[in-house]
Amino acid sequence: MSNNHHKVIIIGSGPAGLTAALYTSRANLNPVVFEGMQPGGQLTITTEVENFPGFEHGIQGPELMDVMRKQVQRFGAQCFFKNITEVDFSIRPFVVKSESETFTADSVIISTGASAKLLNIDSEKKYMGYGVSACATCDGFFFKGLKVLVVGGGDTAMEEANYLTKFASEVTIIHRRDEFRASKIMYDRAKKNPKIKFITNAVIKEILGKEEDSKKFVIGALLKNTKDGSTWEIPTDGIFMGIGHQPNTSLFKGILDMDETGYLIIKPGTTKTNIEGIFAAGDVADKTYRQAVTAAGSGCMAAIDAQHWLEEQELA
Repeated sequence: MSNNHHKVIIIGSGPAGLTAALYTSRANLNPVVFEGMQPGGQLTITTEVENFPGFEHGIQGPELMDVMRKQVQRFGAQCFFKNITEVDFSIRPFVVKSESETFTADSVIISTGASAKLLNIDSEKKYMGYGVSACATCDGFFFKGLKVLVVGGGDTAMEEANYLTKFASEVTIIHRRDEFRASKIMYDRAKKNPKIKFITNAVIKEILGKEEDSKKFVIGALLKNTKDGSTWEIPTDGIFMGIGHQPNTSLFKGILDMDETGYLIIKPGTTKTNIEGIFAAGDVADKTYRQAVTAAGSGCMAAIDAQHWLEEQELA
């Protein structure tokens, strides 16, 4: 076998991928991690992480991922800043290609994660983690007694808005139309909540913020009416994107089973996909929890599933 052959290849380097690397490297499987376009995953665009066990005073998202990467490298896992562009799971060993090289693997763990759907405006990038968030359960706590906006009109937006009322003094849902995609039960729950307001037929044109003493924070939003084009400013302390998530699975379309949104389908109680020897961990197969700690847990499961499978195949 060539130097480019590995027992375990892990695609993706968020909490799921790096935990899978930790367990497979400690099992002497010498895993290789392809870190992809966003090394460290979604946590690298999160500032303060206060809900990951073991960090009493919280930790910065990028710092947490750096610590995890160094930990897996200590046990011999190799991490490459390469993007995987093509896979062939129809042959054994499996084939995984980057822009410049071809690799083969006895088993593959997919932990490519999901990306929050965003507005894709410059001010959103600028204030992401500084008042702009795509995860209410991660960041809601920081907005105690403050006013926030939630962008979206589906179940995600209603769920985020309802959750945020535990902390925020006022939550305003901004939606581009006057009809909502959300299920009736979710919409009714939001409508009944005295802390939730609605602004319909409007989009956020710009996120307004300030920089003081080398700190930046959100102070408002410039809204645009989708019917007459008029614009106006609204003050706010935070903006949550409730437009939903897109799993990063386009690479596996037509190869692995996925649901209508693109989340990989795994066998209940395992991390096994429809192809033997291919496993999925983290947000790429989890549309429900989407937390760093659940991703890490499923990364551990994928590593153990892969180890057992390799032993059964006498490849370990």
